[in-house]
Amino acid sequence: MTVLRRGWRKRCPRCGEGLLFRRGASTFERCSECQLLYRRNHGDTLMFMIITDRIPLLAGIAILYFGIHPNGWLSTAFFFGALSVPLLATLRERQGLALALDYLVRLHCRDDSDELHGGRAYVRS
Repeated sequence: MTVLRRGWRKRCPRCGEGLLFRRGASTFERCSECQLLYRRNHGDTLMFMIITDRIPLLAGIAILYFGIHPNGWLSTAFFFGALSVPLLATLRERQGLALALDYLVRLHCRDDSDELHGGRAYVRS
């Protein structure tokens, strides 16, 4: 839970000190404090981002399915805004959560080539 809280707070999942984001949704390559490589492979966090996107959308689909049906353009626009504004407002928090989940997977699924487990430091060319 500590690692997930750090990710939600947009901090390094390992130490909790370094920032995850430069500006917008652009992440740093490494933590400024503990030098953790945030993304070992570019697509590693894609599954976690999809999961954190789909859960709130599933709530909106359930609301539509079980009762609330917008009738006019105004109620449809309000419903769309009620779903999209929280998704956009929490984009960086959800991305930090995805990075924290990826860190946990890297930590618990041993890969000897990963620097978390004594492998060589990854250098992008």
